[in-house]
Amino acid sequence: MDTSTVSDYLQRVQETLPKLDMGRIGVLLDLLVQTYEAGGTIYIFGNAGSGATASHVCGDFIKGISYGLTKRFKMMCLNDNLTAVMAIANDSSYDDIFVEQLINFLGKNDLVIGISGSGNSKNVVKALAYASEHGTKTVAFCGYTGGKIKDMATVAIHVPVMDMEISESVHMMIFHSVKQALMKRLGRDSSMGPQYDARVA
Repeated sequence: MDTSTVSDYLQRVQETLPKLDMGRIGVLLDLLVQTYEAGGTIYIFGNAGSGATASHVCGDFIKGISYGLTKRFKMMCLNDNLTAVMAIANDSSYDDIFVEQLINFLGKNDLVIGISGSGNSKNVVKALAYASEHGTKTVAFCGYTGGKIKDMATVAIHVPVMDMEISESVHMMIFHSVKQALMKRLGRDSSMGPQYDARVA
């Protein structure tokens, strides 16, 4: 089978990475540490592939980064609560599935991270707007031209590429690099637990 499409995809990923704004990623790291030190909760969410990224990242923070620490990260992935998401979508609007949850939980020391490849997902836009209106710091992960969320968040992590799959791939790469940076900053070694260590040895 011809693998030229695969090679082209990987090449475009490599071409996209140098275009990232490392200063903004540094601000993201600072916001995450500030939220952690203040005892706040990080709320993260997205739709479809971005929702899967949000769920993955939440697991990385709750277990991966926090393992072995006395003080741990508090994070909640809002698209993982299927009962709440379906009830809100069925009885109100799919546009409200994230903001309605934030209304329940959001506190002054929290951080809200919305992920949207297009930057225009209405439910992500609405949730970030609500958080901003209530004085909460926000982070927007976006691709393409950045969409609406690029200019409304405290910091936007923009992957400037007109391709959904590459945008999603690079978002995950950024989150994984942030995970390793936070582990180093907090004095965490690479161990994820004795069973993990045995598997990868």
